[in-house]
Amino acid sequence: MAGTAAEGEGAAKFQWSPPEIGAGIFTGDLGMLDRERDEYANSLAGYAQARVAAAKASPASLAEARRLVALALHLSSRNRKATVLRYQLSKGVLPEAAPGEYQPDVLARLLFERSVELKKQGGTENLLCARLFTELSAEMDPKNEDAVYASEMQRLDHGSVNWKDLTDVKPVPKGEAKEDGKDGNVPP
Repeated sequence: MAGTAAEGEGAAKFQWSPPEIGAGIFTGDLGMLDRERDEYANSLAGYAQARVAAAKASPASLAEARRLVALALHLSSRNRKATVLRYQLSKGVLPEAAPGEYQPDVLARLLFERSVELKKQGGTENLLCARLFTELSAEMDPKNEDAVYASEMQRLDHGSVNWKDLTDVKPVPKGEAKEDGKDGNVPP
């Protein structure tokens, strides 16, 4: 079945490789309620959508969106906004510029404050999410000195976050167990 001319034109504008998230890196051990995870996923996807729309799908905005959509889907695998944006970008459709819930500096501050609380809670997943939120907070608002300092200290102590661990997760085939003993096809 042939696509419409509009589909062909949209696909020719830019190429985007959607993130592969597998079963997701966060389980019920993450110190966030499901509702909170979904709200952060919405905010991250909304921020990515606004950045891609404003930059007319520049390579930098698409790379940033890939990381943000991946994190959003790891936080909330069925998040509507992240799922729709992932689909649109994979089809070469430039998303509509929609007003975000938060201004970038406000979202950055919320991410940073949440990262501080996640660090206090401890645990592998909380610390990973805190590192991600801290790095994103500094990138979103380089004027936030607390976030920038924390991000730089974490980079010096632990290195930069390896976003491929979020964007390029290979799904575990059915019946095979991951090293931690959990089946990768169904979140615990």
